[in-house]
Amino acid sequence: MSRPLTRCLAALPSLGAPRVAALGRPLQTTTTTTTTTRLLSTTRPRRQDETSPEPPLRTPPAEKPLRDFFGGSLATGQAAQPQNPTDDISQRLVMKALGKTATIDTSPLSGDPAKLTMPRAAADLEPHHLHVFSHRHNTHITFTRPNREPIMSLSCGNLGYRKSRRGTFDSAYSLTKYVLERLVYTGVRFDRLELVMRGFGPGREAAIKVLMSPEGKFFRDKIIRVADSTRVKFAGTRSEKPRRL
Repeated sequence: MSRPLTRCLAALPSLGAPRVAALGRPLQTTTTTTTTTRLLSTTRPRRQDETSPEPPLRTPPAEKPLRDFFGGSLATGQAAQPQNPTDDISQRLVMKALGKTATIDTSPLSGDPAKLTMPRAAADLEPHHLHVFSHRHNTHITFTRPNREPIMSLSCGNLGYRKSRRGTFDSAYSLTKYVLERLVYTGVRFDRLELVMRGFGPGREAAIKVLMSPEGKFFRDKIIRVADSTRVKFAGTRSEKPRRL
């Protein structure tokens, strides 16, 4: 068979049999397939209720006090977490570390300095004191403020008694009556009074007599406590030489 005839047979369409090349090999056939591509997707979108909820973001324990301190969340979109008892402790520790406390009351700083002192209970207030020091030679009476500052201090010698007359009962009685009258005349105001007795001279009994009399009613009603501050000698060094008149 000549070459031109072979080329003609190769160009003819096959009738169900594979094409035969010049050398007897089957020729590879190419099949054209038409594919239609959809430009737009027609898949139905999922509804909002069908979407699986995203897990809430958990705030670390260390960020919770800082978020409360700075007045907002550290990151946007964080969900609020339930109150935890340990969060308050952590918040107080952070406040303390930053030098700030939530319970500081600065209102007294802008007020009157005279009103800064808080009123105390009546039982806690220190009363005024009336000291009566009596020995066998003289009697001394001192009236002091609650802070132990003296307001008036007199003895029998201030009333004109001299020598041995200063140690008598009458001089001590006159001294106590005069001191009480002077306190009323000068207008010393007090609500509570403590009577402090010292020594066992005649002035001790005289002072008690004046307070129990009508002259001492004003002071007697204000006495809340009676104390005795007599020194009791126990061992120690040798005493001083007794005074001789």
